[in-house]
Amino acid sequence: MSFHQDFVNIISEVLPVSERDALLVALEREPEVSVRFNPLIPDVERLVLDSLDCISDGRVPWADHAVYLDHRPKFTLDPLLHQGCYYVQEASSMFLEQAVRKCVIGPVKVLDLCAAPGGKSTLLASLLPKGSMLVCNEIQRGRAQILAENMTKWGMPGVVVTCNTPGQIGESNLSFDLIVVDAPCSGEGMFRKDEVAVAEWSARNVEMCAGRQRHIIEEVWPSLKPGGYMIYSTCTFNRYEDEENVRWIIDRFGADAIPLDVNPDWNILGSLSDDELAVYHFMQHRNRGEGFFICLMRKPDGIIRQTSFKPFKSNSSVPVSCRGWLSSEDSFEFDVRGGSVYAFPSDIAADMNQVYHELYALIPGVEIAVRKGNDWIPAHALAMSVVLKMESFNCVEVTRQQALSYLHCDAIHLEDAQRGIVLLTYNNIPLGFAKNLGNRANNMYPKEWRIRMNS
Repeated sequence: MSFHQDFVNIISEVLPVSERDALLVALEREPEVSVRFNPLIPDVERLVLDSLDCISDGRVPWADHAVYLDHRPKFTLDPLLHQGCYYVQEASSMFLEQAVRKCVIGPVKVLDLCAAPGGKSTLLASLLPKGSMLVCNEIQRGRAQILAENMTKWGMPGVVVTCNTPGQIGESNLSFDLIVVDAPCSGEGMFRKDEVAVAEWSARNVEMCAGRQRHIIEEVWPSLKPGGYMIYSTCTFNRYEDEENVRWIIDRFGADAIPLDVNPDWNILGSLSDDELAVYHFMQHRNRGEGFFICLMRKPDGIIRQTSFKPFKSNSSVPVSCRGWLSSEDSFEFDVRGGSVYAFPSDIAADMNQVYHELYALIPGVEIAVRKGNDWIPAHALAMSVVLKMESFNCVEVTRQQALSYLHCDAIHLEDAQRGIVLLTYNNIPLGFAKNLGNRANNMYPKEWRIRMNS
């Protein structure tokens, strides 16, 4: 791999020659492969490793439910991936878990500002205490659709997926206890995974990214509550997008950088250019993962901006049968929106409703039913949700090949299964709904999600 001389020069500004050379050598190696498991699925680690025919190559030390794999399998052809059993995530970025544990001790309202494709959002959804609301935002519509798919598969309630600019969020009446800004960057830390990042890198692009990151922070800062926390991260090495932007946030807004609890054995580097800053660098020659930078900051105390919104009440027109599809229907409020029935955890229903009215929401809550003619049929999101009441449906266990046919959106044959809508399961985990006609079953998997890989 050939690196631009300006990149070598910029890295030389913050690393001694021996470390710089070790990093450049490490950037030529194959990247590590790591996955993070959905903690709400029983025995999930064994199921996933057996399904992938992989061996755990050690645990990711800073994440509770993640391992390295001994090789990279064809993840797309594993039904468990599409069932939300795990997420393929770069290990260094999972260090977000340590920052969240440092600042979250009870129910919170969280914004993941630049959330696509969903790695950090699914991690946040697994970490946040019950009663929390997570807003996952992505400015680009196409990427926001991918984010919505991944969050649906992860299956956690209390999640809203939006497609808005930082300015629109900052100008809204919304306030968050924690905002995660995994800022668009020059991507130096992803060089060995992304040849395009190497080809597109330039000193000018670094300067442009640093300015764009400051603009993003400037726009969204008003929606962070006084005394609230911001996690700023990038997947790059240079001080312009990392330390200098953290210093700018501190000087511009009076924020404090909060030290994290770091095990020395993790071999994480601190600040490379400003010894007073509590920041953390992951580099390929030191850590089993890609390049990553992170800082936890706290906004000064002050006046909380006032917001007013009415308590949310369930829509009385929602069919009783749909409500009974949830394992704890008394803990949810319901509404009909755009031909779908959505469920909202009661304790945050008003907050989720406010997000829906202030921003452009692709997923306003848990979609549990869609209208088809005069009937309400179960939505695929319901099958993925951890609040699904499985005993409400006739369940049909399918083979791996049947599961893959279903995920290809092919018609499948279900022998001896009851006619009508059935819930397909694989490894006794929901896969999705189908309408069994006897001689064949109509596939109800979202066509836009179908897998196209055959082998």
